Amino acid sequence: MGKIAFIFPGQGAQYVGMAMDFVENDPNLLQVINKFDEKNGTKLLKIMQEGPEEILKETRFTQPAILFHSIAALQTFQKEFDLKPDFVAGHSLGEFSALVANGVLTLEDAMYLVHKRGIFMIEANEGQEFAMAAIIGPDAEVVKDVCKQASSEGVVIAANFNTPVQTVISGSKAGVDKACEILKAAGTKRIVPLVVGGAFHSPLIKRAETWLAEEMENIEFSVSEIPVVANVNAKPTTDTEVIRSNLAKQVTSSVLWVDSVRNMIADGVDTFYEFGPKKVLAGMLKKIDRNVKVISIDTLETFNAIKDEL
Repeated sequence: MGKIAFIFPGQGAQYVGMAMDFVENDPNLLQVINKFDEKNGTKLLKIMQEGPEEILKETRFTQPAILFHSIAALQTFQKEFDLKPDFVAGHSLGEFSALVANGVLTLEDAMYLVHKRGIFMIEANEGQEFAMAAIIGPDAEVVKDVCKQASSEGVVIAANFNTPVQTVISGSKAGVDKACEILKAAGTKRIVPLVVGGAFHSPLIKRAETWLAEEMENIEFSVSEIPVVANVNAKPTTDTEVIRSNLAKQVTSSVLWVDSVRNMIADGVDTFYEFGPKKVLAGMLKKIDRNVKVISIDTLETFNAIKDEL
């Protein structure tokens, strides 16, 4: 029998009404989110319930909302199934969800950290013109080379390796514009500018990395025997100091998602359980390796529908 991995999505999958079916089903979840709002002087529950979407899209709210939804789905699943993963991993913000799943962080601490992370990622970018764009079609190596060429105009790096043919670039507006111009001239058909609040996963937000590292000094990281596959190097680790350091570096480093998935498959994983809104990672995984099995749990309804099958 093959190994299993629990995986968790990052930003972009949020929607008004998210996670509310899980909350109605479990009063403990309501307590968690109310406690979060009390501690941080926020109205996350109301924003998730009612919107408006524009506010939910703000990084400081999106990040705890997606993390909360992911863990609500996981906890609902775990009440019915005593299944222990061989690995956990998450896409960008999802790495924090993965660390709740393997017991390194508590849900409360992780929500607090990603709320702060969201604030830091926006504040670190203030006063700089930035951009991000999804490049669809060319091989990742081609995109990396183009970023090198374009960096004479301004900072630009390949920030997210999502699938073998989808790479997100991030950096200064001048650098990203130049890279897009070179790619278009070379025949790239699909370039999608992303509406974001900062140049995420690029050196432009270096201050956010420092601030997050300082914030994490006050948080307890527990030891777990289930390794997390880190975004920064696509390698599994259970060392809490390495995990802490990786989370800080991840803010300005590329998200090596394709390598992370391939490394887990090479390590024997043949089934991935995705917890979180909208089944985003399932689509990515099928483009990385169509032979793997992906089970996505994003709503109470999808969970109930696959329960018998499981």
